[in-house]
Amino acid sequence: MPCLNLSTNVNLDGVDTSAILSELSKTVASIIGKPEAYVMVVLKGSVPMSFGGTELPTAYGELVSIGGLSPDVNKKLSGSVAAILESKLSVPKNRYFLKFYDSKGSNFGWNGSTF
Repeated sequence: MPCLNLSTNVNLDGVDTSAILSELSKTVASIIGKPEAYVMVVLKGSVPMSFGGTELPTAYGELVSIGGLSPDVNKKLSGSVAAILESKLSVPKNRYFLKFYDSKGSNFGWNGSTF
């Protein structure tokens, strides 16, 4: 049950967010090795934020997964998500931060059950 939650100060009006969500979902599923049917992606735009003392385009994300994360996987995910944010939203790779949480299944509820 991976969930990628991204916030950016970039205005998403007029942006094809469906294409971005789809690309992010496929990327997360592929790299973590989990079915895309279980991947959730949240993208919030126009969030007031600064990075390095400026309000130039920036983004912050958190990825939570029940297993599937490791230093190597995290590095691949970070690079792939950064590339998507740079190409689709013009957020430079050096103005993006992603935090990873590898969680136990008992911390999640879905479809009326816990894992």
